[in-house]
Amino acid sequence: MILDLARLLLFPALMAFAAASDLFTMTISNRVSLALVAGFFVLAFAGGMAPYEMLSHVGAGALLLVVAFTCFAMGWMGGGDAKVAASVALWFGFGPLMDFLLYASLFGGALTLLLLQFRQWPLPYGLAGQAWLARLHDKQTGIPYGIALALGALMVYPETEWVKAIDLAHLALR
Repeated sequence: MILDLARLLLFPALMAFAAASDLFTMTISNRVSLALVAGFFVLAFAGGMAPYEMLSHVGAGALLLVVAFTCFAMGWMGGGDAKVAASVALWFGFGPLMDFLLYASLFGGALTLLLLQFRQWPLPYGLAGQAWLARLHDKQTGIPYGIALALGALMVYPETEWVKAIDLAHLALR
């Protein structure tokens, strides 16, 4: 039951935290990525994931880390976003990885268009005192892409083996 609760709550909670952190501070702490990596390994070992499957997940995470850090080096995304994307790939493995990347791209495009439109209008006086909102409104500020990554990951997570392994009937009886 504890394992099922951890599968059900850990990943979504960390993704929600990453999105909120990026929204309010335009940064994602390394602790979030480290917690995702540690959580993966704890749950993989506790759930009896086969070593070859675990290695496949590590390969997906490593591949996306290389791609994401190339994007970071080119100035296309932040370092925190790159680490979170790689951590999500570690959790998902190669199977649902393309779905995650598609959703994250779609949400990222929509978020970018929304913020570009938002930045065209003056910030109402009553909201200008909110530092996070003023930073988000600033045309020189980037896009908090961690929001799109989190939304993409949360769209795909219910279809992963992590959630399919949860004994929902057993949880409902408690």
